[in-house]
Amino acid sequence: MQDNWSRTTKRKSLRLSLLLAAATLVAATPALAQDYAARVARVLKATPLIDGHNDWPEALREREGDARWTMDLTDLSARPEPYNTDINRLRRGMVGAQFWSVWVSPDLPGLEQVEQTLEQIDLVRSLAARSPQTFTIVRTADEVRRAHKAGRIGCLIGVEGGGQIDADLSVLRTYAALGAGYLTLTHSRTIEWADSATDDPKHGGLTDFGRQVVRELNRLGVLVDLSHVNEDTMRDALEVTRAPVIYSHSGARAINDHPRNVSDATLKLVAANGGVVMVDYAPGYVSDAYRRWSADAAAEKTRLNAPPYGGLDIGQPEKAAADYAAWLAQHPAPQVTLAQVADHIDHVARVAGVDHVGIGSDYDGVGSTLPAGLGDVTTYPALLAEMMRRGWSDKDVAKLAGGNVLRVMAAAEKVKTQLAGELPASTPITSRAVRPATNR
Repeated sequence: MQDNWSRTTKRKSLRLSLLLAAATLVAATPALAQDYAARVARVLKATPLIDGHNDWPEALREREGDARWTMDLTDLSARPEPYNTDINRLRRGMVGAQFWSVWVSPDLPGLEQVEQTLEQIDLVRSLAARSPQTFTIVRTADEVRRAHKAGRIGCLIGVEGGGQIDADLSVLRTYAALGAGYLTLTHSRTIEWADSATDDPKHGGLTDFGRQVVRELNRLGVLVDLSHVNEDTMRDALEVTRAPVIYSHSGARAINDHPRNVSDATLKLVAANGGVVMVDYAPGYVSDAYRRWSADAAAEKTRLNAPPYGGLDIGQPEKAAADYAAWLAQHPAPQVTLAQVADHIDHVARVAGVDHVGIGSDYDGVGSTLPAGLGDVTTYPALLAEMMRRGWSDKDVAKLAGGNVLRVMAAAEKVKTQLAGELPASTPITSRAVRPATNR
């Protein structure tokens, strides 16, 4: 009788302990969330959060036309086609500095690419002129830190495509003089001196002129950006460069085997180089399931309406649109989440090391489809809090947020100083497309 009573009492005691533990956990959850928020705020007060890639200038150009030069950029959240970026939300996201992409279409003729790139650089520079209490143009790691200490968002410039120099080192030097902080060696097209990840290769990586571009970037103190290039180009650039490289917006290929992402073998080369991979939010680069769904969706659209001769609904645009909508209803896009972006960050840190990972969102460059929880520039703290939940220390989160790219910038500046005595490289006449002679 006594033993039964004892066993019953122990069971009740254990049940009560479990209930108390559960209640304690539930009660502690809001406190833990507040603790993560406080930790993130402390980290970002000491270390500027630096995003490697935001397409806001190009989005403004495309949607607003000439109004982009004068419009109020404080709050763009309620516009018919909302932006991911505006001044209010940058402040809420605790952004310290931003590499603004000055992208132009790689399908344009070379001189038009140059002209539009200069216009885009001018637009970025105008941000600081129009909103000097919010933005300031910065070029160096120390200038980023000073801007952050002064409560301003540092504006850095990224030229997103080697075609934008029109195979002319003089153009590259002009961009550098105007404040370009990195050059992405290609965009979506293979160019005359470098192979792209999303086009047929022609050179097996970099040509001799492409290697010269990398050396000139080192001399100018402009970062070599390897997002968008294929693996051969990555390896060639890593072999040539004397300064650390960046990937301004790329992911881990082991998680999603997209050629825009970085393989484990190359991640190890990046670590040896001292570079940094800034993880992208674009769903097709984050999620393998989304990448495959996107390919199926594109194939279905072609199957329904492929001009000029094919397609089940050819010549019937309304029917094609209705049939495609029906297909989408039956085949919804897989959800992509903040946690999946965090998985890429974790993987890069595990393979290359925590000193070699950063954030490169691609905001305002991937349309309205973004990972759940990362819908606009207010959400950087949520991503950093997720890394803390995964066990990252404040010190390592600071490296992810901006410390790593500041180190890379400082290293590139040091290489520039070391190469200060070298003369500018000349552009070989054979590197450029032959243009028709003009009448004089």
